[in-house]
Amino acid sequence: MNIGDKVRLLRAKEQGVVSRFLPGNMIEIEIEDGFRIPVMRSELVLVSPLEAERLLRTSTFAPQKPAAPQSPAILSNQGIYLAFIPVNDREYTLHLINNTDWEFPYLIGEESAGAGGGIQFIGLQSGVLKPKSQQKMNDHYVHAKFDEWPTFVVQGLWFRAGKSSLRQPLIKRFKARASTLFKAKVTVPVLNQPGFQTQLDAESAEPAQPVPASNRNAQPRPTTIRPEELKAEMLKAKSETGGISVERPSAVVDLHTEALLPKGTGNRTPADLLKLQLDTFEKALENAIASGMSDITFIHGVGSGALRTELHKRLGQHPNVKFFEDAQKQKFGYGATKVTIK
Repeated sequence: MNIGDKVRLLRAKEQGVVSRFLPGNMIEIEIEDGFRIPVMRSELVLVSPLEAERLLRTSTFAPQKPAAPQSPAILSNQGIYLAFIPVNDREYTLHLINNTDWEFPYLIGEESAGAGGGIQFIGLQSGVLKPKSQQKMNDHYVHAKFDEWPTFVVQGLWFRAGKSSLRQPLIKRFKARASTLFKAKVTVPVLNQPGFQTQLDAESAEPAQPVPASNRNAQPRPTTIRPEELKAEMLKAKSETGGISVERPSAVVDLHTEALLPKGTGNRTPADLLKLQLDTFEKALENAIASGMSDITFIHGVGSGALRTELHKRLGQHPNVKFFEDAQKQKFGYGATKVTIK
C-alpha cells in the first residue's frame, strides 16, 4: 500500500486515497470533500482497478477536472496557476492548475536551504495536466507556519497534437509573500472554488522583459536607507536640493569576486568576500530604486548556492521589490537573478 492508492474501509462505506502513513500501524486517508481521517491498516483494503477508475471520476481528490469539450476559435495559451485552497481557518491545499488549451507535462517540487548553505530540492509530484484540468498535492500547508513555507519550483512543457508552434519550457520558482498572496481571495479557475493564486506563465508585451507569475514577497522589514525619500529629493528643484545625486548602477551587476576585485582577493577570507558581494548588491539595489530604474539583474553564479540564497532572502523581505526571478537562461544560464522594482 502506497501514498496515492485508492482504498476503502472494511466496515464502513467510506473510500478514499492514502495521503500519509502514521505511527502505530495507522494510515491517514482522504475521503470526500477533502477530509482526512486516521484508520488502522487492518481496516483498509485496496480497491480493484474498476473501483479505482470510478473513484477517480467521483472523488474530490481526482487530479483531472476537464471542462466540457469545446472547440474555441481562439486558443488559450496562458493560464498555469499555483493555487492555495483553504481547507479550514488553519490549513491550505496546494493545486497546480492548467487553464490553457495545451497539455502540460510537469514536475513540481519544493526548494529550501539545506545543510552547509546549499539548496535542497524535494520532488512533490509529476504528471501530465490535460487542458482545463488541475492536480492537487498531498500535503497541507499551515497558515501559522507561513514563514517556513518553501520556494515552490514548477517545470513544464507544452504539447498539442498536430501542427503548433514550438514553445519554450516553463521553469518558475515561487516564494509566497503574505502581503500579496493573501491580498485578495479569488475564484480559482477550473476548480471554481475561492482561494489564493499566482500565475506562473504571465508574459509581458516585450519578450525581452518577461513578467513572472510569482510574486516572491515576504513581510516588509525596516531599512536604514529610504529610497522613496531619496527619489523625492531628486525630483525637487535644484534650489531646494543640496546637490543630492545618486549614482545610477549598471542594468547588470556582476557579483563574482574576480569582477569586484580584478587585482586579486589578497588575504581576504571567504567571509570577507561574501560581505563584499552582499554590500555591493545592497548598494546597487538601493541606488537602482532611488534613481527610478524599473529592473536590475545580479549575476551571482551557481556555486554552492549560498550567495543566491542570501540574495533571494533579502529580496523577499525588501518592501520596494515587486518580484524577482531567474534571469534569461539563454544569456546568463542559471546564475543570475532579475529584480523588478515597484
